[in-house]
Amino acid sequence: MAPAAPVRSSTDSRRRAARIAPDLGRSAAEAARLLRVLSNQNRLLLVCLLIGGEKTVGELNRALPLSQSALSQHLAVLREEGLVRARRAGQNVHYGLASAPARRIVETLHALFCRR
Repeated sequence: MAPAAPVRSSTDSRRRAARIAPDLGRSAAEAARLLRVLSNQNRLLLVCLLIGGEKTVGELNRALPLSQSALSQHLAVLREEGLVRARRAGQNVHYGLASAPARRIVETLHALFCRR
């Protein structure tokens, strides 16, 4: 019986990819980060709602079955990752998309899954 091949960790794979193509490694890391943020169904729905333009927190809260606290947490993640931007107007906070890559991904997902 042949000896088992050594198990390589994902860290080894990332290092090897970074050595082979440093720019590709950075791009892959950025894409993975974006996809990780959008992999949450509620955050994906929030970004989908914002494709049509800015929405207030109240409008987003009425559109999604989330508590105010959960909505705020998801918006904070999206804001920290640079996918959305917040703009205060009086007592209202308006959210809009700030990421062109996120917009393109959501438009692609919409074309694939929402136009059946």
